[in-house]
Amino acid sequence: MLIALSETLETPVSTLLGETIIKPQADDLKAISEKLETINLQLAQRRESRWKVFHWLFIALGTITLIIFALLASMGSPYLGWDYADPETAVFGAAFHVFEYVFVRASPLVLIASIVGAVLTRNKN
Repeated sequence: MLIALSETLETPVSTLLGETIIKPQADDLKAISEKLETINLQLAQRRESRWKVFHWLFIALGTITLIIFALLASMGSPYLGWDYADPETAVFGAAFHVFEYVFVRASPLVLIASIVGAVLTRNKN
């Protein structure tokens, strides 16, 4: 009966029941779409800045690895000529040797990973 009455009076049933329903207007939808567009732009800029930071971190990691490798190669393992009678010298010499051993074994992997990371995070524009 309410539906028939609302059709006759050309008013919504909610008005007959005393409820007020606000219809979304085109301006509201336009404002929401503009806000969403702004948020999307901010997220895209944040993502791009993260990629740039990672790109330069990979480049820095590769450069630092090459510099340390060059320094170790130019020094030529100076701990081999040290007098190991002093315990402090022996501990430092052993630590230096362990660092050099691990670095020489790990540096190619780190260098390859930094090159791959720099290539994958480069700007593709």
